[in-house]
Amino acid sequence: MNGIVFILFYVLIFGAMYFLMIRPQRKKAKEEKKMRENLQVGDEIVTIGGIHGRVISLKEDTFVIESKSDHSKLTLERWALQSNLTVHDDVEEKSKK
Repeated sequence: MNGIVFILFYVLIFGAMYFLMIRPQRKKAKEEKKMRENLQVGDEIVTIGGIHGRVISLKEDTFVIESKSDHSKLTLERWALQSNLTVHDDVEEKSKK
């Protein structure tokens, strides 16, 4: 009887960790991946380093941005994208449904 309670306790702890930590993290990673895949030329973005700019060119794993202040061009990896500040019409239509 004591062994069954011990096993159930660990199953309960693992289940709680999954729903409180692992599942939300996977959901956030999935949303970030979708955002990076839906990046378009002309989007206003912020990198993980805090650089604000506008996308001027896209490749498979990289993109080129033009900074706002001095119009310099930077080539960045897609994983360096933190947020896309541009709202697209097709995204708004999907969220209304």
